[in-house]
Amino acid sequence: MDTELLNTDMLNEAQSWILNNQGLLIEYSVNIAAALLTLIIGFMAVGMLTGGLNKVLKARKVDSTISDFVTSLIKYGLLAFVLIAAMSRVGVQTASFVAIVGAAGLAVGLALQGSLSNFAAGVLLIGFRFFKAGDYVEAAGTAGTVHSVQIFTTILLTPDNRMIVVPNAKILNDNIINYSREKTRRIDLVIGVAYSADLKKTKEVLTRIVNADPRILKEPECRVAVNNLGASSVDFIVRPWVQAEDFWTVRFDLLEKIKNELDANGIGIPFPQMDVHLHQKEPQRLKQEVA
Repeated sequence: MDTELLNTDMLNEAQSWILNNQGLLIEYSVNIAAALLTLIIGFMAVGMLTGGLNKVLKARKVDSTISDFVTSLIKYGLLAFVLIAAMSRVGVQTASFVAIVGAAGLAVGLALQGSLSNFAAGVLLIGFRFFKAGDYVEAAGTAGTVHSVQIFTTILLTPDNRMIVVPNAKILNDNIINYSREKTRRIDLVIGVAYSADLKKTKEVLTRIVNADPRILKEPECRVAVNNLGASSVDFIVRPWVQAEDFWTVRFDLLEKIKNELDANGIGIPFPQMDVHLHQKEPQRLKQEVA
């Protein structure tokens, strides 16, 4: 009986509190609904806006490294704005929130110095344009084709289609070699021939091979010359200039043609050799040394 009376009293008190605070509950319900609606619409609007901006930048043929970086930066900035707007709808004081975020940002910034340096490095990489999407680069101890520059990292794709994620700070603090920046490249070959080979004939054969390939540029002129007198070979350098996109195909073809032509002309290509001399000791002397 006492339990039923207690439950009845609690129910009456709850009903009375709801009736007395009906306006406050309605206000909070509306604010919460408005906050949720702000989040949903805001996230959708940010996605559409950044997606449209990315398409416009690409339509204007802006380099994808710049467009991806800019749209990512704008996206996260707008999402933070939407989150603050939603919190203000439920009564959170945005001024106090910004102050708290600023203090927390300072603490997080001290803890995440590496991430902030990666962000700053990303801005510098975009600003100075050391490379763009599609360039083949060597940086931070790795090499690959630039896919995109993100806020904190740069994405590279290797020739065997592996993805490498490199922190921007490591790239900026290391040497950057861009193999795609210039339109032409020089192929550097070292061809070793035997000391018994006719050097004049060898040079003529190498020059003929180079001149017969239409992909090799006439200017700058290809350099064919004796470069070194090695331990077991006379080394020729062959340095033709080609278009950057033809570099590897021409290099592979030249190596194959040079080997075949040198063989056809009786010009030997030596390989490292070692002469081992065995000296037999007299039996009596060997016994004395053993004793």
